[in-house]
Amino acid sequence: MDVIEVARELGKAIQADERFVRYAKARLANDADTDLQNAIGEFNIKRMELEKAVSDENKDDELVKKLNEELREIYGKVMASPSMVEYNTAKAMLDQLVNEVNTIISKSLDGEDPATCETHDACTGSCATCGGCH
Repeated sequence: MDVIEVARELGKAIQADERFVRYAKARLANDADTDLQNAIGEFNIKRMELEKAVSDENKDDELVKKLNEELREIYGKVMASPSMVEYNTAKAMLDQLVNEVNTIISKSLDGEDPATCETHDACTGSCATCGGCH
């Protein structure tokens, strides 16, 4: 079996994993949640209103403040939606799986044993706390 075939098998295994299945169901549930979709639409409209108000040459600071508060309120409503909470949880779990797979591949490319290398990198993503990549 060549590397591309193995990658395709890995893709199938990921799609069969419970974390991917949960994520796919949550994504579909979000798409079907009309209240959530309406709130997202409202958020996007409010964001455009805010962008327009901020870029207006006769900017009204009170209007900008009001629109910003409204935008935050809508955002909070979107993020508190049970569908969105489930989606974010499922996505975080899937992202963790993908990160572990990527770590194994990266460490294998560095010559480490794919069967025994750690799957959790110590990298926090912030270069400010980093001693350098290995």
